[in-house]
Parts: sequence; C-alpha cells; structure tokens
Amino acid sequence: MDRPIYVTKPSLPDLQEFIPYLEQIWESGILTNNGPFHQQLEKELAEFLGVPYVSLFANGTLALVTALQALRITGEVITTPFSFVATTHSLWWNNIKPVFVDIEPEFCNINPDKIEAAITSKTTAIMPVHVYGNPCRVERIKEIADTYGLRVIYDAAHTFGARYNGQSICSYGDLSILSFHATKVFNTLEGGAIISHDEATKKRVDNLKNFGFVNETTVVAPGINSKMNEVQAALGLVQLKHHPENIEKRKAVAEMYRQSLKGISGISCLSEPEKTEPNYAYFPILVDEHLYGMSRDELYEKLRKNNIYGRRYFYPLISEFSMYKGIDSAEPANLPVARKMAERVICLPIYPELSKDIVKSIINIIRK
Repeated sequence: MDRPIYVTKPSLPDLQEFIPYLEQIWESGILTNNGPFHQQLEKELAEFLGVPYVSLFANGTLALVTALQALRITGEVITTPFSFVATTHSLWWNNIKPVFVDIEPEFCNINPDKIEAAITSKTTAIMPVHVYGNPCRVERIKEIADTYGLRVIYDAAHTFGARYNGQSICSYGDLSILSFHATKVFNTLEGGAIISHDEATKKRVDNLKNFGFVNETTVVAPGINSKMNEVQAALGLVQLKHHPENIEKRKAVAEMYRQSLKGISGISCLSEPEKTEPNYAYFPILVDEHLYGMSRDELYEKLRKNNIYGRRYFYPLISEFSMYKGIDSAEPANLPVARKMAERVICLPIYPELSKDIVKSIINIIRK
C-alpha cells in the first residue's frame, strides 16, 4: 500500500452539509448546556434506535461512570476481561471491585454459565459487553439477574444500530451505554449516551451529568460535567442521515472478507449470530498458528509491513493490566477462553470508504 490503511476511518459528512448547523450555533451563541441541537439529537436517536430515552454525553467512558452512579452500584460487579479498558476503569472510578468471568468462543461475549459461580454477598450488578456488536445471551443474563436481584448495565459501545429479535440491542438491561467515538460506526467526533427505560431514571442520569443541578439553586447529587456540546450534537444530526448508507457499505466489505477468507487453513471468522441485524462495526479473524503456519503476531507484523494496520482487539486482556492483576478473578487459569481468543484475534480494516481493491489486497496478503 502506498498509504497506511488503518483498522477504521471516521465517517464524516460533506463539510458543506455541516456548515449551516455551525452557522446556527454561531448565531444563537448556545454552545452547550442542553442546547437545541442536544435536545433534538436525543429525540432523533431515541426514535431511530427504537428506545424510550437517550441521554447524551461528552464520551462513552463518562456515560459508563455515570450509569453506575445512577443505579447506585457498589461492592462487586461481574464483568468480562475481553473488552476495551474503559469498561473496567468505570468500575475503578466508582470504587467498585470488578469480578472477571470467562467468555464464550462463538462471539467473545461473557459466558452466562460462569456468572452464577462468581456471585457473592457483595455482588450488586453485572456489566456485560456486546463485543463487536454481537448480542450477549441477554435472556439468560436477565434470568440470572432477576434470580439474584442484580442490576444489568450493558456496555453497548459497539452496537449502535444493531438489532436483536427485531429490536435495538440497547433495549436490554437496566441501562445500556453507547460510544460515539471517532472509531465507531456512528460518531460525533467524541460522544456517548445512556439508554434508559423510564422517565425517573433518565431524569437522574441527566442531573448527574450536569453537576447534580435540577434548577438554578438546587443540587440533588454530586454530579459531574459530562454533557455533549452543541457542535457534537449538530454533527450527530447530520451523521444520522447517512448512517443506513454507511452500514450497507460496511456490510459489503464484511461479506467480501467472509467469502474470500473461506478455505484458508488456520484462518476463521466468528459465527454470525442468529436473529440479529448486525452493524458490521468490526471484522475480527482468528489465527490458529499450527494450521496457518504463522502466529497471530507474525501475521499482524506482516500486515503492518504492507501498511495494513489491523488491531488486536482485545489484547492484552483487561485482567492482565497491572491495576487489576492482584484480583483473584484475574488469574489466567480462571479465563482460559478469553486468553485463547486474545492471543488469536486480529480485527481487519473495515469502514464505508474502504475500496474493494484494498480489501482484495488485504485478503491476498493473508492468503499468501
């Protein structure tokens, strides 16, 4: 490649389409504090996703931190080691102990069959991740949560627009958190959201993201400043218009990879989940060194030498970072499937503007 091809490239609208929104912001002088674009984007996203309430945030990590505060989660939370570090960092910032359980190999999501054994008297919630936008076993997780009186907060950072059983994946759990980071299928430069299911919860979330204010003189909680600004919200309104087209382009890339990589010994793709409309956020492949004749890291470096910058999402495991190593549940023997997947996975480049010729070149490098 004569230029670097990264694992993703932010989708952006034509600048001329965005300028009228900026002109409105300049004319109004309203830059933040629940401005008109902020309110409009919350309404349009709720309608687009088919969820009751959306609360916008400056980024997804602040949304995770606030979600835990909103539900008053304490003690221990059961979660996955196979995710981006923000998932577990949000627990640390709330002085909550993460309890790691292993994942399933089909989709790299938390294994519900491992959750019950990890529940203690200090467990208050489960924080699963819909990895790569594939839905967790939401029915089983709900059954466990209901049995033990636990809350469920889904890290749904990968799932924007994806649907399961005919409805948004964000419809499940007590709360779901989205990320609108530049690397995501829907971006507002930076940004995020909490999906809630009743008006009282949304009101508490909205108070917490604005210092705890309910009016000019009343503060009801020790909130923080995590509001999305008007420029981010305006971009989101423009981006939403192009989202369906972008998903179709991503789908074409994913199908090309899946068909062309068939039959390469030692290279496999994750299963396609049933009853799911995916958003094609990522395209992970798994490398079996013994069958392929090259390790995952060797293939990773070979791609880099050809200017192809895939990512080893998620390696290393969160449980292997120094701040979490001392936790009993972080012991490698407790997480054999997660370790295996982390040592084999590479996410290949996928984004709407990725050309067929470049996809073919990536496939040829892997095939050789």
